[in-house]
Amino acid sequence: MALLPDYLFSTVGGNTACVEVATGEHCRIVFDAGTGIRNLGLEIAATKKPAAVHLFFSHFHWDHIQGLPFFAPAFDPRSHISFYSPKPDLRDLLDAQMRPPYFPVEMDVMGAQKEFVQIRGEGIRIGGVTVRHRSMSHPGGCYSYLVTEGGRKAIYSTDTELEAADFERTEENEQFFGGADALIIDAQYTLGEAIEKQYWGHSSFSLAADFAASWGIKRLFLFHHEPAYSDRKIETILKSAAWYLGHMEKRGIEVILAREGLECDI
Repeated sequence: MALLPDYLFSTVGGNTACVEVATGEHCRIVFDAGTGIRNLGLEIAATKKPAAVHLFFSHFHWDHIQGLPFFAPAFDPRSHISFYSPKPDLRDLLDAQMRPPYFPVEMDVMGAQKEFVQIRGEGIRIGGVTVRHRSMSHPGGCYSYLVTEGGRKAIYSTDTELEAADFERTEENEQFFGGADALIIDAQYTLGEAIEKQYWGHSSFSLAADFAASWGIKRLFLFHHEPAYSDRKIETILKSAAWYLGHMEKRGIEVILAREGLECDI
């Protein structure tokens, strides 16, 4: 049984992007509101307790916001939801998808206490956690986020087309990427597809691997899978990445496939 492939026993998952970081102070920091945020909302609602959620947006393409209208805590008057983005028109961007004819319930119906925060400069402090942002290459723009707590660093970088500038040994790059304990990054394509689809805003697993090695990152999470791929194909990409990263494993780099419900300690 142990030798059989994972895709026979579980699925990678079909929800769009939503990643939660649970901090040492039990703060809920969430990145993106794809369809996965509905499951998170049901989990929170099951506790029957008010929630305090800090929700950061990488960008506002539909697959990263379409779960927000179904996020149960947003309708609980006892809860507090803080929305974050470097975009100054954050409220308007979220309002737009919850208006007729796109959706029957407008955002004002959400009874939770709501706060809209534009991120500037050195980022946001939430208790003992610092969240910083960095612009990445993607059509229409996209932001990656660096979460730092107690000397630990985790980076969320979905919808990223890695460029030569991201590998440059600048002080800014070093402070943001260097020595991160975890990197959750777009690895949607094979290298051939990435070449064919240049400027589409996504990266290959091999580029993600090179990037992790370049910056001494300890754990690489392959994220934002190609929707047309079967689970078997995605598992094959993981194996290919592991083979490609053979020389990196000697440096302690672990390669992990992002899948539905995955939980990891950092």
